[in-house]
Amino acid sequence: MKLEFFGAAREVTGSCYLVETGEVRFLVDCGMFQGNREARLKNLTGFGFEPAGIDFILLTHAHIDHSGMLPRLSAQGFAGPIYATRATAELLEVMLPDSAHIQEKEAEWAAYASRKNRHRDDHEEEEIAPLYTVAEAEACLKQVRAVDYDREITPHPGVRCRFRDAGHILGSAIAEVWVSEFDQAQKLVFSGDLGNPGRPILRDPTPIESADVLVVESTYGNRLHKNMQDTLDELAHAINDTLHRKKGNVIIPAFTVGRAQEILYLLHDLTRQGRLHGLDIYVDSPMALAATEITMKHMELMDSEARNLMQWMRQGKNVPRVNFVQDVAESKALNGITSGAIIISASGMCDAGRIKHHLRYNLGRPECSILITGFQAAGTLGRRLVDGAKLVRIFGQEIPVRADIYTIGGLSAHADQASLLSWLGHFRKPPHRTFVVHGEEAIAFGFADLVRKNWHWNVEVPGRREVVKIE
Repeated sequence: MKLEFFGAAREVTGSCYLVETGEVRFLVDCGMFQGNREARLKNLTGFGFEPAGIDFILLTHAHIDHSGMLPRLSAQGFAGPIYATRATAELLEVMLPDSAHIQEKEAEWAAYASRKNRHRDDHEEEEIAPLYTVAEAEACLKQVRAVDYDREITPHPGVRCRFRDAGHILGSAIAEVWVSEFDQAQKLVFSGDLGNPGRPILRDPTPIESADVLVVESTYGNRLHKNMQDTLDELAHAINDTLHRKKGNVIIPAFTVGRAQEILYLLHDLTRQGRLHGLDIYVDSPMALAATEITMKHMELMDSEARNLMQWMRQGKNVPRVNFVQDVAESKALNGITSGAIIISASGMCDAGRIKHHLRYNLGRPECSILITGFQAAGTLGRRLVDGAKLVRIFGQEIPVRADIYTIGGLSAHADQASLLSWLGHFRKPPHRTFVVHGEEAIAFGFADLVRKNWHWNVEVPGRREVVKIE
């Protein structure tokens, strides 16, 4: 059996792993690289394997860095089933067409800018084309097969699989996979993205006790998150100071699935506690309403605190005013609001979508604040803001950074170092081989060293397109 790492290897985005025996070839995730121009070029190059030769895909969750290349794979010949949890399957119906729509619009803008500048080489010509169209995204959705948590499936005579709750976003899963070869079965566990225990709304990640081969994420393998109380204190201060003292706007870049719903939850909870009041919230993302409705459909996946808050919200007394912005005209109208607004918009890393317009109109205003609430990959606009950039370029225009930048680290949907180690601590014996992925290179190597030092596990940090043989 061979395991090949096509993405999220010594970096965070582009999750894609190929498992191959003499009888079957399947992927775990097929994600988009996100970040700078180098990431876009990776998406444009070939997959490194023949799409038509893949038998099936196991998808851990709906985030675009795990699912975003599925339509391109299908358009290039993959015709097999895509297995995912029920909530993930529903979210894909919103996220993949939205991803395609954003790409089509970005391609239109790039083509316009190129014509305006009147120079473009062949490589830039290729980059202008979207990775896939809305029609291709919708066609790909027909291949998705919904699966319940904890139910064992047999996608191939030599493969069994079970999805366990990863606690990262709605529908996120840990994949337990048993692969048979030469009349022997080996258990592979892919952690996907592990959630941060104790966060609002979702349940904690499911403990796993055994694996022959483990592939584990390490996004925050080098740090500890703020505790939730300190996080809420910082969030309440940032909003009150901006809205009531400075009389500005609060701009929150947020992943439309997971983070946007969690922020809405916290803003309502802080209002219920009396720490915030009179909030005017604008959720500016065409798919945010659909994602929130899907979240509300799956109350069975929420923790008890979330269900209690939902009951308070239904009473309708002194609750925040929430406006889901749908069309472009409504979105543009938000740019005329100079104070008193909380604007939540995608993308979470500030590199695409409507958030770029809101940053363009608010970053240069010292009375405003930008709240960074999630991981910002290297090369993204969000990362440059976190790293203290004083000047950024948005739509070809130089924008001075005068707004306050808050990094609300405790809201991360990823487990921190302590939580990752705690999850690994449930294994009754060390896996034969452990591969650390989904972390920037130095962080992945550092976390691997920590696991090796603490528990003497056989830990490796694979590189992109590295092939390992599983004996």
